[in-house]
Amino acid sequence: MLQATNAVPIVFIGAIDPVGAGLVESLAHPGGNVTGFSQFDYSLSGKWLEILKQIAPAVVRAGIIRDAAVTAGIGQFAVIQSVSAALGVDVFPISPLDDRSIETGIEKISRSQGGGLVVTSNATVTARRELIIKLAARYGLPATYTNRTWVDRGGLISYGPDLLTTARLGATYVDRILKGAKPADLPVQAPTKYELVVNLKTAKAIGLPVPPPLLVRADEVIE
Repeated sequence: MLQATNAVPIVFIGAIDPVGAGLVESLAHPGGNVTGFSQFDYSLSGKWLEILKQIAPAVVRAGIIRDAAVTAGIGQFAVIQSVSAALGVDVFPISPLDDRSIETGIEKISRSQGGGLVVTSNATVTARRELIIKLAARYGLPATYTNRTWVDRGGLISYGPDLLTTARLGATYVDRILKGAKPADLPVQAPTKYELVVNLKTAKAIGLPVPPPLLVRADEVIE
């Protein structure tokens, strides 16, 4: 879209690293015809591994599905890697660039005692959502995801922004722009609401007892 126009206003609602991706000059001062709402701060990535360890304490080795071809994939993996030692989990990357890479990576982690998965946020990863969820179920691997759309489709647990709330906030920016505001003057904002969602049916299917404190904390439990 940026290649097509530098004049038509653009509002995004799901960018992970707007500055690193070249969408805006800075979060406070976008500086062009683009602004919107980021998906989350990189620091959130460490929470996914933490939650994986909480729901499956036996996990000591985790495959991290991430796209190393984009800054967001590199950033998310770096944060996860930085907290892995403290959590007692060895992590290694799994490429989502084709089905074979994902199948090989997940099959490899399934052979490890105490294996699990962390699925990061990225368009390439999301494009293979059904395959990833199916493989996690086939091998009985506990896995954490970035938002509830994965859990609604059979994923185990997610922690991330409420995407509907973020979309509504994006609409307020569209409204302001239509009334005369300039994207360059509207700062990029972070989500205001995050949610923890657990699929109890999936947990039972892989024989994983969910710790009661985690269920109490959950914003929604799918049964």
